[in-house]
Amino acid sequence: MKLKFLAALLALGAAAASAQTPQRPRLIVAISVDQFSADLFAQYRQYYTGGLRRLEQGVVFPSGYQSHAATETCPGHSTILTGDRPARTGIVANNWFDQGAARADKYVYCAEDERIPGSTSEHYTVSDLHLRVPTLGDLMHLADPHSRVVAVAGKDRAAIMMGGHSPDQRWWWDGHAFVSHAGVAAPGPVTRANARTAEALGQAREPMPLPDICDSRSRPIAVPGRAQPVGTGRFARAAGDRSAFRASPEFDAAIAGLAADLADEMQLGRGPSTDLLAIGLSATDYVGHTFGTGGSEMCIQMLELDRTLGRLLDRLDAAHVDYVVMLTADHGGHDLPERIDQQGDAHAARSDPALNATAMGRTLGARLHLQGPVLLGDGPFGDIYLDRNLPAPARAQALAAALTAYRAHPQVAAVLTRAQIAATPVPSGPPETWTLLQRARASYDAERSGDFYVVLKPRITPIADASHGSVATHGSVWDYDRRVPILFWRRGLAGFEQPLSVETVDIMPTLAGLIGLPLAPGSVDGRCLDIMAGPETNCPAQ
Repeated sequence: MKLKFLAALLALGAAAASAQTPQRPRLIVAISVDQFSADLFAQYRQYYTGGLRRLEQGVVFPSGYQSHAATETCPGHSTILTGDRPARTGIVANNWFDQGAARADKYVYCAEDERIPGSTSEHYTVSDLHLRVPTLGDLMHLADPHSRVVAVAGKDRAAIMMGGHSPDQRWWWDGHAFVSHAGVAAPGPVTRANARTAEALGQAREPMPLPDICDSRSRPIAVPGRAQPVGTGRFARAAGDRSAFRASPEFDAAIAGLAADLADEMQLGRGPSTDLLAIGLSATDYVGHTFGTGGSEMCIQMLELDRTLGRLLDRLDAAHVDYVVMLTADHGGHDLPERIDQQGDAHAARSDPALNATAMGRTLGARLHLQGPVLLGDGPFGDIYLDRNLPAPARAQALAAALTAYRAHPQVAAVLTRAQIAATPVPSGPPETWTLLQRARASYDAERSGDFYVVLKPRITPIADASHGSVATHGSVWDYDRRVPILFWRRGLAGFEQPLSVETVDIMPTLAGLIGLPLAPGSVDGRCLDIMAGPETNCPAQ
């Protein structure tokens, strides 16, 4: 990240700054709840009594949009504190293929540095290399070096995309402990958090109580290939079961606890400048993948998330600092098709294994007598790449055959070519009205996107075999994956609800306006949302 570029953004934006902004908060707390869809927020809203209850009494945008096509964790987090869609952040997916990469493994993870000798997409060095734009924290640092930026998350990609290029502290869970970049010494709060989680993991966990409101959702759902159904779980686990720990309310409690401890230790919000604490709560996503979004597991998780956030806000209150909270999600989610089918939706199904890019490539290779993988892709949908080792005539032949095969399949809604997407103007206007091409354009990067983009029909889950790993997922262009809540709360801020659609890229310029940080016109995709509900405004002239 070049400081000259950042300085130019601030200098150009200074002319647009308004003197009518309110008193600046001393601390920004930006929270992302992974896979917290607008549907989940609405479904459980009436039951919140803790942190979410407080936040919903602030400014509520129930129809926020991760407006792009690739509704995955890394792209979604890249929009929240940059103000930019993936087409500008460069984070087009959790993973993509770079056939020009120097290493043998051409599969690239969004938060790695593949230039590190010996690295692979599974054994990588965590890095901000691929994020092409500054975050709010980066700009705060540039405008005032006294501002401090801290990121804590359950996933490395959340900590990277929200923390940006130059945070003062960045910690994530690596499956065993909270860690940071090589050479960073763990401060006391991290050491204590790791000791607490190690102690908790060393003990078996009894089933959690089943709240009355979750009883009607506690029904066993058989998943083909799995010995145990889902839908009745209460997060019991054996000692040492890290996967079960991660897919439970315990995980969010550990993340939020560490974030609060770091805020206390570093005296965030009590220095001469505004500080930023970015928190990525990841348990909801793991619960959704492991059990689906419609059972007792997610019901318990939603209630426990509310309590965890309540404890976090109580900790912040105890510090007696003027803080503002923003809460949103990186994407929505979709329940497992077996439960949806029981609810009467005959369109819900698992994807045909033949749609997987690897399988389709083999089929086309045999038919066209072509050597090599022919197609590269991460499953049955999204960006799919042609094998660059094929001669040009063979590549053209393979592309034509692939487009025909995918478009003919009954589970496919559309296949969009690279040329079509690139020729589509950058979208604007209400995101729910965008065409499929416009949604794909918001995720398009000329260097990283595929040769064509496959869109599955609504309710088709891109997991053909749920016998191992996830039973449910997200990632589609459809609104159940795109819609997320966006909440703002600050003591004394008059609450109101805006039902019209907004985008997650609007969050960063809104927070920038609240702290008087000027942005150059056109430097971000988002717009400032006026959350003051009165004659005073947080938004400079736009």
